[in-house]
Amino acid sequence: MDDPIATSDRSGTANEGLTVWFTGLSGAGKTTLCNAVYSALLDQGRRVEILDGDALRRHLSRDLSFSKEDRDENIRRIGFIADMLTRNGILVLVAAISPYRAARDEVRQKIGRFLEVFVDAPLSVCEERDPKGLYRKARRGELRGFTGIDDPYEEPLLPDVRCHTDQETLEVSSRKVVSAVADYLNFSRPGP
Repeated sequence: MDDPIATSDRSGTANEGLTVWFTGLSGAGKTTLCNAVYSALLDQGRRVEILDGDALRRHLSRDLSFSKEDRDENIRRIGFIADMLTRNGILVLVAAISPYRAARDEVRQKIGRFLEVFVDAPLSVCEERDPKGLYRKARRGELRGFTGIDDPYEEPLLPDVRCHTDQETLEVSSRKVVSAVADYLNFSRPGP
């Protein structure tokens, strides 16, 4: 028998569900953009939830290290929650570095209703922003396996949306994502 948690759709609004996965380097602007999109979608009366990678690391995945295997497991856990919410008609906004392409692709395959947003800012810009001081620590050798410094970030090959946060305003980037969500939901609705 299938897992009832993973297959239920009690809301009757599954066609409104969608996972929007924001990926990019630390400091690229994922959380800022995710929050702006969240506000815009709430203003439209949408059912929306944010899954923030940092918050989930502190609570759901605090038992995991930053090895490749544990990073992949962290993404699987986030993907599992996103999948459940998506199937129950929620727009799920995930802001997570998710550095490995294969892990993101695995989550996309599992969820199905999925938009990948590449929050694209050059490493030099992310290091200048460095809101948490992590790049400085990584450059000094105090953080090992830091994405973009001594661990790779595998850019999406064909993201659904690319936001150049070093060149675009937050408003422009947010509009691009909200428009992609609207297009997806309109195209994916069954006919009369």
